[in-house]
Order: sequence, then C-alpha cells, then structure tokens
Amino acid sequence: MTRLARPFVVAVVLLLAVGTMSACLAAEPNGVDPDSIKRGAYLATASDCAACHTAPGGLAFAGGLPIASPVGTIFSTNITPSASAGIGNYSEVDFARAVRRGVRKDGGNLYPAMPYTSYRLLTDADIHDLYNYFRHGVAAVDLVPRRTALPFPMNIRASMIGWNLLFLSSASFVADPHQSADWNRGAYLANGPAHCSTCHTPRGFLMQELSGSNLAGGQVGPWFAPNITSDASSGIGSWTQQELVQYLRTGSLPPKARAAGSMGEAVEHSFQYLTSADVAAIATYIRAIPAVHDGSDSQSRFGYGTAGSMLGTLRGANGIRSDTGTSPTGAELFLSNCASCHASRGQGSKDDYYPSLFHNSVTGAANSSNLIATILYGVDRKISSGQAYMPGFGGHKTDPSQFNDNEIVLLANYVFQQYGRAGTTVSRGDVAVVRQGGPSSSLVLLAQIGVAAAACVLLLLVLFLIFRAARRRRTA
Repeated sequence: MTRLARPFVVAVVLLLAVGTMSACLAAEPNGVDPDSIKRGAYLATASDCAACHTAPGGLAFAGGLPIASPVGTIFSTNITPSASAGIGNYSEVDFARAVRRGVRKDGGNLYPAMPYTSYRLLTDADIHDLYNYFRHGVAAVDLVPRRTALPFPMNIRASMIGWNLLFLSSASFVADPHQSADWNRGAYLANGPAHCSTCHTPRGFLMQELSGSNLAGGQVGPWFAPNITSDASSGIGSWTQQELVQYLRTGSLPPKARAAGSMGEAVEHSFQYLTSADVAAIATYIRAIPAVHDGSDSQSRFGYGTAGSMLGTLRGANGIRSDTGTSPTGAELFLSNCASCHASRGQGSKDDYYPSLFHNSVTGAANSSNLIATILYGVDRKISSGQAYMPGFGGHKTDPSQFNDNEIVLLANYVFQQYGRAGTTVSRGDVAVVRQGGPSSSLVLLAQIGVAAAACVLLLLVLFLIFRAARRRRTA
C-alpha cells in the first residue's frame, strides 16, 4: 500500500522519543532488561515506525498520519502504551500477532499499509525487544487518532482474512548457508524490518506484491519507487557498494540520485541511524538481487541528458505580462523559477547541494511521477550533516503564487526534453493523479459492482422461491 505525500516528521519527534526512552531505561520498569528496550528502539528505527505512526507536529507514535492507498486514505494508529488509545492492554502474544499477522487484539484485521507482510520475518527475539520498547520505552499518549473509513466494501475489515490467505506467507526467515553472514544479515533487514519490497515491488490487481518482479519498481502514492535490482540499465547494477552505502546513509549520490518522498523519510528516520555494519549488509544484499530488465530501457536512467539552455532565444523577447492571458513557456518558467538554484544550463551548484538535472534518476526515468511530485511538493530531507531542501511549487492549488496544472505540465516537459529522457512526456492527467496522491484502483468500484450483482442475484432467487411457493399453494 502506498503513502499520501507523507509529510516529513521533524527531528524533534526522534529526540523526544529518545529522551523518553532514556528515562525509562534508567527506571528499569517492572524488571525489564534495559538492553532489551535499547535493542527494541534500534529495531523500531530500522523498521521506520516513526515515519507512519507519528503525525506532523504530533507526539511520538501517537498515530493519525494519513496514508494514501489506491483504495482510499488510511490513518495510522496509536502504538504508544496507552491503555485507552494505544497498545497498553496488549500482551506480547497480542503484539506479535499484530506485527506479524496484521490482526489486532480485538480480532480486527489491519490493512497492509502496515507492512506486516514483511514484519512476519521478525524473529521471536526481535519481537520481544520491540514489545519491551513500545511498552516501556515510549511515553503513553491518550489520544485516539482519526478512524480509517474506506469506501464499501473495503471498510469490511474481515475481507482481509481472504487477502491474507492468498498473499500472507507463514514462512519465517531462514539464513542461506551458501551466502555470507553480511548477505544474510542484509537479507533479514531488507526483507523484514526495512520492508524494502513494500515500496519497490510492483503490485497486482488485488494490491499484492508481484514476487516475480521483486524490487523492480512500484508506485508509492504520488512518488515512484524505482527499480533497485542489479540490472545495469533498469536498476542500480552500475552502482558500487560504497555508492549504495552513501545513498542509504545520506539520501544523496551526486550526480545520480537524491532521495525524496518515502525514501527521503526512510533515510531521515531510519537508515542514517543504523550501524555501519547493518547499512553495508543491506547494500551487499540489495546489490545481489536478481536483475529485472525493462525492455524500454536502452540505457541507464542515470545517463540521460546534457547541459543546455534556451536563454539565448529568450533575450530581447517581449516580457511576460500577467494581463495578456497567455501562459509562459516551459523555458520561461524554468529560467524564472529554477535556474537560480539549478543553474541556467541545469548543471546544479558546484557544491552539489542543488543537483544537476541531467544524469539524474528523476529526469532520466520513464515514469514521470517523481519529477511532477518534486515540482509539486518539493524536497525536505534532514540528516545529521544538514538538510536538503527545495520548496514545492504547486502543492497548494488554491495559493495563487503556486503553479497551476498547465504550468507544471509545461515545466516538466521542458525539463524532460532539455535535460532528461526526451521520450518521457507529462499530461494534465498525470499532474492531476500526482496531485490527488497517486493513482487509484478500480478494485473498489469492481468490488461494489460485484456486491451489487450478488445482491441482485440473491433478490431474484428469493423472489423466484416466493413465486414458486405461491404457485404451489394455488395449485394445491
């Protein structure tokens, strides 16, 4: 399931969580091993729990963050030890069943926006440490977040029972004896706590991960999580071990890629805090993922485009006037709004703070979602060494200073044609989809039609039986 342009959680949340944990560690509540709580805190970071369960400006793990899925918006739950609003009444068995199987204490099913399909791989020891952390290392918040209300019939949580039977594996993690210890550690982290496949694997009609295309790229709300298999053209097979480690640590790999959206959150709240050994292990495993090639990729997305500018064709032209009723061109929009940071030829700044727009994974992609989303929502990624920031130019449609859909189309197409993969084009429909939080699924409509059809059949059957019974009485 996907996330709706999930606003980045400020670093204060992490500081509050760490401070609360420290106080609890000192108290050693109920004889709980402080080291277990510390290990649980690390696992919660590796699992990126804060990114979903902490709303912007909210208290740590109190829930309430809107998460877009193709079938509607899902609101994250309170997972603090509050007895009235959180998981304060959960036993360790209850907690394990929720994390691994997606079933609440009251028997209700969770939606797989909570990645229990990956967390099922967590070992008993890690579940124990996570439970101790969330029960004794997190401050209780007695705040019930907004309830999820998906359209019928998705609001019937029992439907997830059938989904789980079809798509939730019961297999636990088993180390591969033919691989190194680093590879196995990376496989456990990437497939379990870090739940990489949740974003980077495409999904089928029923929102299930297509295992045959593992990590070949998937839509995540308005953003697209790209192919990260070992394919040299479609994936990241051209990256070295050190390059992937750097990207996971910082979200920045000039000039190839910069993290934004859900990946920016993963870097900000998770990967930058993992040990060097664990980040290296994840990189080792990811680089060994079997290649999945897209036949439309004739070259790597990191190699498209060259420096260039249309400034010379615009000099001496009539100025842009707001009272003419005409729209500026893509080149005019770029030069007046983007060139001050990305430079007039799209080469970025010398210190790489502002990235080059050519040889860039966003402009070299066949999928236009990430360029549109970057223009709309901007980038705000914080790590220990600083902040990567770009303002959004169209996220607030009612703000007159923001770009309208037509201007975003003009700008995005100019950037693709001038600096990136020239065959990628953007339409107003593409912008509308990204603005609404990503593509929706026809699954809800088809399910409603199916339910309506079944109801009609049942009604006809009842009417037939009534007619038949009445006819028999008349005959008798």
